[in-house]
Amino acid sequence: MTGNEYGFDTLAIHAGQDPDPRTGAVVPPIYQTSTYAQDAVGAPRLGYEYSRSGNPTRDALQECLAAIEGGRRGLAFASGLAAEDTLLRTVCRPGDHVVIPDDAYGGTFRLFSKVAENWGLDWTAAPLHDLDAVRAAFRPGHTRMIWVETPTNPLLNIADIAALAGMAHEYDAMLAVDNTFASPYLQQPIALGADVVIHSTTKYLGGHSDVVGGALITADEELGEQLAFHQNAMGAVNGPFDAWLTLRGIKTLGVRMDRHCDNAERIVAFLQTHNKVAQILYPGVESHPGHETAAKQMSRFGGMISFRAKGGADQAIDICNRTKLFVLAESLGGVESLIEHPGQMTHLSAAGSPLEVPADLVRLSVGIETVDDLLADLEQALG
Repeated sequence: MTGNEYGFDTLAIHAGQDPDPRTGAVVPPIYQTSTYAQDAVGAPRLGYEYSRSGNPTRDALQECLAAIEGGRRGLAFASGLAAEDTLLRTVCRPGDHVVIPDDAYGGTFRLFSKVAENWGLDWTAAPLHDLDAVRAAFRPGHTRMIWVETPTNPLLNIADIAALAGMAHEYDAMLAVDNTFASPYLQQPIALGADVVIHSTTKYLGGHSDVVGGALITADEELGEQLAFHQNAMGAVNGPFDAWLTLRGIKTLGVRMDRHCDNAERIVAFLQTHNKVAQILYPGVESHPGHETAAKQMSRFGGMISFRAKGGADQAIDICNRTKLFVLAESLGGVESLIEHPGQMTHLSAAGSPLEVPADLVRLSVGIETVDDLLADLEQALG
């Protein structure tokens, strides 16, 4: 199934998920097994021999991931960071160089600065919305990849995917896009020229805060084969029940994202008028520097909002501690609304680095609750 034949929601519900041929089960079974009986030596049944190498439930998820991102190959992992690590060690070698966002997710920054750098991979942080700065960061012959988040976590900056793809390919490099914040429902990086898309499927794809996972989706089959080899060789795969939960979440991604966006737009309008909010970071606001680019490459602007508290760090922390419906927790993209203080939570690993986030920053993952209840909760938390 492809996007040329079917719409997004149809793919999300049906791609890779034909009724079980033996029983007619509409939902793909959970193949909770580590190994498989073989028909003869050297003749595994349907190619399945060991669940690290292949599992029917995970295969169903991988086929669905490729379909909804418009890619040729989808691969599922134990976490988003496991997917990132597998990508880096598949396409890069010691001595290679990667350009990353100057406001990347804290876990991604930690992977580059504390793990990949020790392996010999060099990196430069650059403002990816500034094409001149990205070009200046390039090291021809050594830069293997531009690593993009758009929107970024947690500052919600926007990068022009098509322009960066053109630049990367000009230098015979690769464009990797972390599409976690937007989800494939709102943004299709492969159609804009990306070579590989990254997801923490823990977030919007799973959508219910009950499963951890990651994914890579490639634009071409050759890269997909290379990644599949390393997926098996490195072993950071997700289990069959995790794959099943993620597939279940994907089925409702479209309708959930519509509600996330509806609620976020109402909350942004409220925050814009509040005297304790110094700045709103949301690409749907026309004054946002990346608004025009976001409007060009996204169908809507998403369910993530960050804002800066006028009273500084202490007030930001107080707001986080005072909410009742917004749960104080890390992660994002679930049906329930979450609030966090990035500087002391998800982005603590970037403290003291050029990627350190403002201490007065609050990040909201807007859920799908009744929006009036969310607005009332924020009103009382802001005081």
